[in-house]
Amino acid sequence: MGVPETSASSSISGHEHDGGDADSSSPATSIPPVTLARHVSHTVSLRRSPTVVPRTQRRGLLARLSLIPEVSNPFEYSRKIKWTITFIVALSGAAAPAGSAIVLPALNDIVTSLDTTATIANMSVAFYMLAMSIFPLWWSSFSETLGRRTIYLVSFALFILWGIFSAVANSISMLIVMRVLSGGASASVQAVGAGTIADIWEVKERGRAMGIFYLGPLCGPLLAPIIGGVLTEGLGWRSTQWFLVVYGAVVWLFVCFMLPETLRKKRDAGTVAEKDETADPITAGLSTSEEIEVAASGLEAPIPIHIHDKPPTPTPLALTPTRTAHSLSLLRRCLLDPLYIILYLRFPAVLVVVSYATIAFGSLYVLNISVQSSFADPPYNFSTLIVGLLYIPNSLGYVLASLLGGRWIDAIMKREARRKGRYDAQTGELVFRPEDRMRENAWTGALVFPVALVWYGWSVERGLFWLVPMAANFFFGFGSMLIFSMATTMLTEFMPKKASNGIALNNFVRNIFSCVGSVVAGPLIGAVGNGWTFTGLGVLALGWGVVSIWSMIRCGERWRRGMDGHPMFD
Repeated sequence: MGVPETSASSSISGHEHDGGDADSSSPATSIPPVTLARHVSHTVSLRRSPTVVPRTQRRGLLARLSLIPEVSNPFEYSRKIKWTITFIVALSGAAAPAGSAIVLPALNDIVTSLDTTATIANMSVAFYMLAMSIFPLWWSSFSETLGRRTIYLVSFALFILWGIFSAVANSISMLIVMRVLSGGASASVQAVGAGTIADIWEVKERGRAMGIFYLGPLCGPLLAPIIGGVLTEGLGWRSTQWFLVVYGAVVWLFVCFMLPETLRKKRDAGTVAEKDETADPITAGLSTSEEIEVAASGLEAPIPIHIHDKPPTPTPLALTPTRTAHSLSLLRRCLLDPLYIILYLRFPAVLVVVSYATIAFGSLYVLNISVQSSFADPPYNFSTLIVGLLYIPNSLGYVLASLLGGRWIDAIMKREARRKGRYDAQTGELVFRPEDRMRENAWTGALVFPVALVWYGWSVERGLFWLVPMAANFFFGFGSMLIFSMATTMLTEFMPKKASNGIALNNFVRNIFSCVGSVVAGPLIGAVGNGWTFTGLGVLALGWGVVSIWSMIRCGERWRRGMDGHPMFD
């Protein structure tokens, strides 16, 4: 799920339309392929007109209130509407990571106010991040049946509620519990946000759109300490939680009035009878977990037998086992099915992309802890507010990479498709492959951000002028952003029908490691210093980056073909 299927008139032809290793060529014609592609694209674009869903038939919670109408094919939205939706999703995506970082400058105030220790106060951050890693698995599973709009509205309503309770907490235990629930609620965007972007943007434009979307989740933890420092100095730590409440309310209003349901319907309401004819004969009628079990084991599932004779009317006593089985099945789907997403890691393409993004994201949180602690101590001795401002260089690097990196990746995709002569046989348009996103852009990111880590570590270790490590942070932001946006986009394209599952898995793994990194960063830096800590991290990032990119270039196409048509991705 996540990327709707496209017709021949669509200008997208990613690996959803994979025609085999022998790349498709243009139809027999005297018009060159590139000219034909441009001609067909221009002709098709003139014929496109969005099919608006009637207000009474719109899907999602409070759907009638949306000022932007739901359409049958989200690819047909105007660019203005697409960028509006992208902005709203990016704004929503900033909530969860901002909530984890906004309390960093306020931890000392929390210790004093709630009469606790620094170690216990740090748990309000660590457990918040742990919730961010786990809850998206369930949000992703629920979105398959409830749709994206409903998930956004329900989760941010809960985010507001738990934020209020966090702001009025009178004990550290209450604060930790409420922040865990708050982090879990806001983490819904990490599961469905990238899927929403994939719903509305075609492959040839998705790199830039994904880069803009990712500004929200990545600038949140970088700008939040600045806001938290200002609020804490002036109003105390509770003001940081009230800020999150207000932010959540603004996001909820934007979603309610400006975000329609974008998830493509798998079939019309009147074609339910065709389900058994069109479903996979092996996995038809199975739950998500059962499908994955069949796929993982390689065994054939029992094919349901349809009895057309009218069965006898069951008695109430006979219905009891059926109801019990139905209840157990529902409980299993709600509690256990989401955990089966972890089994996607058995596919090399998914494992390589997720693991590389995890190292980059974990490095970010180790860096955040180092900045917070190192610059508050000698020889720098900066105030809480000034320390918060030191996150600006990272933000500038992210912004630059988002603005330039997306266009760069899209250009690489088009270049590789033309170089290999991949054109759709029916439309003459370029055929894109997700593994093409790991080219010189990936090599640049793989080199820049590990070098920046070592640069930062030793400049802080030697107590150099503060601009020196801040310059390193800028390049870290630029290089790591190239990796983040590339990884997210590749997952949505390797798993076009399960995009939200891929993103949820990515967030699950990376947030667990970022939680661990936040916990061990302080003791590790205290034991061996910033220099050796970031040297080790840089060597790990560089080594795994080289392995990931080389293996994707060499084996990516074969891995993708092994995933195409697999029951786990249908």
